[in-house]
Amino acid sequence: MPELANRCRLVLNANPLSCTPEVLRSAAAGGDVASCILYQGDADPGQFDSFCKSCVGDLQSQQVAVLIADDTQLFGRTGADGLFLEKGKAVLADNVARFSPHSIVGCGGIKNRHTALEIGEARPDVVLFGKLGGDIRPEPHPKNVNLAEWWAQLVEVPAILLAGNEIGSVIECAETGVDFVALESAVFGGSVSPSEAVALANQLLDEHAPDLSEIMP
Repeated sequence: MPELANRCRLVLNANPLSCTPEVLRSAAAGGDVASCILYQGDADPGQFDSFCKSCVGDLQSQQVAVLIADDTQLFGRTGADGLFLEKGKAVLADNVARFSPHSIVGCGGIKNRHTALEIGEARPDVVLFGKLGGDIRPEPHPKNVNLAEWWAQLVEVPAILLAGNEIGSVIECAETGVDFVALESAVFGGSVSPSEAVALANQLLDEHAPDLSEIMP
């Protein structure tokens, strides 16, 4: 991912049913976005293929790193910056050895500290606390918040914490000390435009996020 600022940065999660490529590009133009994780969700494989091919190059031109979830072939075909494993975390170590450090390898599907430490031993480039598409409440899930705060204090591998479906939830996420906060529904299903939502999220992080250089392990 692009170099970190002194505060945590935004990640946008997106799938073909949550937004169009045009809407995603508009959102990324609204302010600082470190990365996008593209995942299939409930879309069919053809939709996901077209979605990724339409998004990757344009997002990269906006200085946004793009990760493709759970599809190594599509990751390779699109020239994305990285691979994100949620369903395929069992083969994380193999994919880290295969693709890193030339490409980003991220991992999710973390449900407890034991799983987190097992994943950490494989040395991914980034981990996600929260499930792709799982932002169904206004606030971040308390279990994910607790895991992310514990991880940020203990482990050097950067972490993403999934926020809730309200923009203001980025504040609670940032306070854990994570490197990145992920948004989806708050950007693509809120009461303001996606670009305005990204701008507001960045404003809130500017005002409330701690200086990571003071709390990094």
